[in-house]
Amino acid sequence: MPVLVILITISLSFYLYYKVKYVRCKRRPAERKWISSKSSIALGIFVALFGINQLFLNGDAITYIVAGIFILLGSFSIFGGIKSYKYYLPLAAQEAKE
Repeated sequence: MPVLVILITISLSFYLYYKVKYVRCKRRPAERKWISSKSSIALGIFVALFGINQLFLNGDAITYIVAGIFILLGSFSIFGGIKSYKYYLPLAAQEAKE
């Protein structure tokens, strides 16, 4: 499905953007963690969409198992990144005010 391929490419580019931004950021620690949580969300979306894309390519049982593992790992990374993002957002805003 071409839509999934486009979404996979976009999420991978967001992941790379946030990782470069994380490495180049020499600011406060809460802001770095906040940027890292955004990259974790983008990576989780990439892995989950890659797993969903695998479901459409082949019909083997092993493909379904691997795709399920990718979808689970991606969703755990997304939810962990969202929790981290919500935690560090007020801290990063508070550090920016100081």
